[in-house]
Amino acid sequence: MYAIIRTGGKQAKVREGDVIDVERLHAEGEVTFTPLLLVDAKGKVTSGREELKNARVTAKVVGATTGDKIDMFKYKNKTGYRRRGGHRQKYTTIEVVKIEGPKKAAAKKAAEPAAGEEG
Repeated sequence: MYAIIRTGGKQAKVREGDVIDVERLHAEGEVTFTPLLLVDAKGKVTSGREELKNARVTAKVVGATTGDKIDMFKYKNKTGYRRRGGHRQKYTTIEVVKIEGPKKAAAKKAAEPAAGEEG
């Protein structure tokens, strides 16, 4: 089973046990994402917004890291104009712990009224 999640304006394909770097998250412990697309072990694709409301991807925050330095240099000929700068993106490393499909939540809802009717 794998899922496509969105974080930091980007999308990532994740499986249980994957360790990935995403743009900085101000969180500690566990983080949950609502997937955009979910593919189970049999190859069934779930992509409807209503179906995926109950689906969850749970990840554990492992640590923080920084990306490669990007150097910037602006220059205009014969004018003495020079500008130098740079950027270093901060990332959060997460490990995907669990991917829950939408059927589990739907099965719970269906089971509750049935149990109430019997009693």
